[in-house]
Amino acid sequence: MAISEYFSGDYAAARIRFRAAAERAGATLRDHPLPQRLGAQGEPLAMDVARLGNPHADCALVVISGTHGVEGFCGSGCQVGLLSDQLCEALPQSACLVLVHALNPFGFSWSRRVNEDGVDLNRNFVDFSQPLPSSNAYEPLHELLVPVDWHGEGRRAADAALAALMQRQGPRAVQTAITGGQYSRPSGLFYGGRRASWSATTLERVLKEALPASVARLAVLDLHTGLGPAAYGEPILTASGPGDLERARRWYGPEVKDLDADESVSARVVGSVADGVRRALPRVDLTFLALEFGTIPLERVLNALRADHWLHAHGGSDEELRAQIGRQMREAFFSQNPAWQAAVYGRTVDFAYRAARGLAERPR
Repeated sequence: MAISEYFSGDYAAARIRFRAAAERAGATLRDHPLPQRLGAQGEPLAMDVARLGNPHADCALVVISGTHGVEGFCGSGCQVGLLSDQLCEALPQSACLVLVHALNPFGFSWSRRVNEDGVDLNRNFVDFSQPLPSSNAYEPLHELLVPVDWHGEGRRAADAALAALMQRQGPRAVQTAITGGQYSRPSGLFYGGRRASWSATTLERVLKEALPASVARLAVLDLHTGLGPAAYGEPILTASGPGDLERARRWYGPEVKDLDADESVSARVVGSVADGVRRALPRVDLTFLALEFGTIPLERVLNALRADHWLHAHGGSDEELRAQIGRQMREAFFSQNPAWQAAVYGRTVDFAYRAARGLAERPR
């Protein structure tokens, strides 16, 4: 099968392809339906989980797709490839492989980065029993990012103000303010929500059900798109604890970027999926990497996100405009170019093999 055939053009096809590949591989499959929501084609939505390997594993590799919905086009294709090419055979005999397909099935189907409640899942894993993280850095930017007028003078004024702000403060400072996570504007970008999402609570249950209690070491690859050089796949260590960076660079190489040290193309974030995994499995030695695959220039990615949020906040029911913005979102987070698809799949396989070698180490 050509690598391009691992990838799908919509969520419904991706789900069928993933489940078929899992069945062919002999995986144990379980679906977790998203209640009371349907997809863009009227299809049911679900987080699907495939498990292979030792039922009494002492270590595991988990690969996650679709944390950011529309980014699932890439992640799903890579997961189908890992199943079709029998990656599980590269793992130690004491290991298991768990593939979490479409962590955010609603966003995947509707070509949105956020979930059914407008929440960015990679900002949603905070302790909601405590005061929420500050949104002060984001607040002054909200009206510029999501102006009421998208096609006229209001948009032009907002763009000019954003450009001036980047000139004064620097692009990195503005990126951090926009993307770090905010909890005050439900219609805004990178909104972390006011409560744990269905995806967050379901992922915690999945981890506890799919991973044997005997697992002591866990490698996670969370597949993302939209930042950095096209198809590169920057490895980003998130939610690290003592010794995690040294272990990650021993397993994966010196190119691993430490998010907490602000080394990555991504700005530092709060409430990441890695935070949630660490909280769900506090006694497991966790090495959590995001692989971030670039697509198109960052300015165009940001404008696609702004257009999507404007559409859902102010855009009304213009179906042609909705379809146009949906195409912008897919272009921002997935490439139809077979060379790009081959590159991201090859990079994912490479890091899955590196994870397998790392898990084969004797615990230190």
